[in-house]
Amino acid sequence: MVRHFDSELQDLRDGLMAMAGQVEEMIELSQAALREGSAAKAEQVKALDRLVDEQELKLDQACIDLLALQAPIATDLRLIASSLKIIPEIERIGDHCCNIARRVPFAHPPVLAGDAMEHLAGETRGMVRQAVDAFVNGNAGLAREVIANDDRVDTLYVQIYKDLLRAMLADPLCIERASNLIIIIKNWERIADQATNIAEEVLFILEGVNVKHSYLQEKPPDPGPGA
Repeated sequence: MVRHFDSELQDLRDGLMAMAGQVEEMIELSQAALREGSAAKAEQVKALDRLVDEQELKLDQACIDLLALQAPIATDLRLIASSLKIIPEIERIGDHCCNIARRVPFAHPPVLAGDAMEHLAGETRGMVRQAVDAFVNGNAGLAREVIANDDRVDTLYVQIYKDLLRAMLADPLCIERASNLIIIIKNWERIADQATNIAEEVLFILEGVNVKHSYLQEKPPDPGPGA
């Protein structure tokens, strides 16, 4: 029975890794489609999304079956409970990639000079890869790096957003393209948020600590005597 349970847990891990691999491919294709203005690569992104959705349903059911039939405890329970949260985060990354792919035909020629857009996409892609690696390798340090890197992506997003607004004010003819690019960079920023959420769940699996909403865990200030 124990051997059967261990095998099912490994199947769950393997399934999560496969789903994450499909989403990483979607990220790479989205980045390339945007860089090249490639409608063909944008279509590949949308085709992969169906596979990710199918995998989500399959893995959700696997988690429910493990909880209902095996009554796991301790680390195994945390793994399954966190997997139920990680699976939809991975699926949402796929959805954001599709949103980016749909905007590709309307975002060319480029509005901004330089490589800020590519930098944002690359930083986001790196966070997803690190979050998945942290899960696969049980690496709490790497998970913390992902969480810390989210601030860098947020800063890049705000910078590009302001640059796009300035471009629209300077040249009304680029408003449609710039508006689509604003939607695209918001999707990159949301992918980084999803990677952060995955990293937080990895820390919960490994250490049993909840790092979400850390401000709620701070001690309230001492009102002092006579308060």
